[in-house]
Amino acid sequence: MFGYQGGESDQTVARKRTYLTEAQSRWPFLTRYDLTTIHNEQQLASMVRDRSGHTKSDADAEVHAWMEGKSF
Repeated sequence: MFGYQGGESDQTVARKRTYLTEAQSRWPFLTRYDLTTIHNEQQLASMVRDRSGHTKSDADAEVHAWMEGKSF
C-alpha cells in the first residue's frame, strides 16, 4: 500500500510518501517498516488495533475515515 511497486510514476511515489508521513503522524507507534509491509486497509486496521488496543470496530472506523479520498 505505502511501499514502492516498480514502474509507478513519480507522482504516485510522491503521493504514497506523503500518505506514509501522514500515517506515521496519526499513528506514531507504526514504524516506516510497518507501513511499507502493509498491503491493504484491513492490514492497516489490524496493525492499528494490535498496537493501540482499540476494538476492531474502532480501529476499522478510524482507518476507514483516514483512507477516504486517498488513492494508493
